Amino acid sequence: MRRLAGGVGQSLRLLGLEAVHVDRPTGLRPRKPVAGRLPIVALSGFEKRLESLVEGTFARVFRSSLRPVEIGRRLVREMDGGRTVGVSGRTEVPNHFVVWLSPADDAQFEEMHSALVRELCDAAREYAREESFSFVGPVQVEIQPSDKLRTGAFAIEATLVEASGGAGAGSLLLPTGQRVSLSGSTVTIGRLLDCNIQLHDPNVSRHHAEIRPSGDGYVLADLGSTNGSRVNGMRVGQHLLAEGDEILIGNTKMIFEAS
Repeated sequence: MRRLAGGVGQSLRLLGLEAVHVDRPTGLRPRKPVAGRLPIVALSGFEKRLESLVEGTFARVFRSSLRPVEIGRRLVREMDGGRTVGVSGRTEVPNHFVVWLSPADDAQFEEMHSALVRELCDAAREYAREESFSFVGPVQVEIQPSDKLRTGAFAIEATLVEASGGAGAGSLLLPTGQRVSLSGSTVTIGRLLDCNIQLHDPNVSRHHAEIRPSGDGYVLADLGSTNGSRVNGMRVGQHLLAEGDEILIGNTKMIFEAS
C-alpha cells in the first residue's frame, strides 16, 4: 500500500533530505532474494564519492566490516525487486528506503549519516534514469538502528510513497549542488523572504515564478516577472517541465530532474 509523503518547507533552508535516527525500530520485514544484474553504471559515481569520503574525516568509521557501497548495491537491487507497472504504463520503483543497521554500526556511521543518505539518494536517482524507471514521489532514505541485527549485517525496507496530491517525483538541482525536492507542492522562486527559493539577484522579481504540480508532473509558471523566466534558453509563460530542462531565473540556472 502506498503512503503519502509531506510537502515542501517554508524556505530553502528548511528543504533537503536528512537521515532519520530513532532509538527503537518499528520492526524489520524479511528480505526477499532479488534477481538481476548488478547496476554498475549507477554505482560507479557513488563508489568514487565514498572512496573520497573515507580518505578524510570519516576514515575511522570503517572499523566495521560493513562497507557503505554494500548498502548502495542492496538498495538498487531492492528497487529492481519492487518495480511495478503504473496506470500510465511506466515502470515505477520504490522511492522510500529504511536502512536498518546494528546498534554498533549505527553508532560508528553516525557522523556520516547525512553524507551517506545523500549518496544513496543520488545512486537511486541515477539508476532510475539509466533504466528509465519512474518514482511516484521524492527519493527518501532513513537510517535506523535495530538490536535484531549483528555487527556487519543490515537490512533495507523499500516502499513506494506518493507525493502529496498524486504528483510524481521532481526536484531542482541548484548551482550550489543542493537539491530541492518538489514533493507535490508549489514552490515559489523570487527575492522575498517568503519565497521557497530566495534569490539575491536584482534581475529577479519579488515573486518571480512558481513550479506547480500538474498531473503526475510539474509546470513552471512565470508570475509576470520583469525579466521573464527561461527554459532551455526560451522565454516562457508556462512550461511543462521534462527531465534535464534548464531553468534560468535572473542569473541563476537550475536543472529540473524528474527522478
